[in-house]
Amino acid sequence: MEIVKSKNGVPIRLTNERWLHITEEHSEMAGYYYEVLEAIYDPEAVYRGSAEELIATKEIKSGKNLIVVYKELNKEDGFIITAFLTNKIKQFERRIKLWPR
Repeated sequence: MEIVKSKNGVPIRLTNERWLHITEEHSEMAGYYYEVLEAIYDPEAVYRGSAEELIATKEIKSGKNLIVVYKELNKEDGFIITAFLTNKIKQFERRIKLWPR
């Protein structure tokens, strides 16, 4: 299990079980473990999700973006829900941007 701090300073967990789930559902993610962690502590942007989750975005290659969905339970604990690659970043940019403001 890896833990990194979000832009809010909250420790966010990426458990082995979650990583297995991510790579089973999105096989293209298999080589992006450290990029998923980096998207939490050094995102290009963080958006508000529809169910109190947060969405971190990070461009991996031109036109290819990593999306990491995570939850901050309180100031001392949080976890990654899922992660995937997309070239459709506009749908996330329509959400409320929390960081940078």
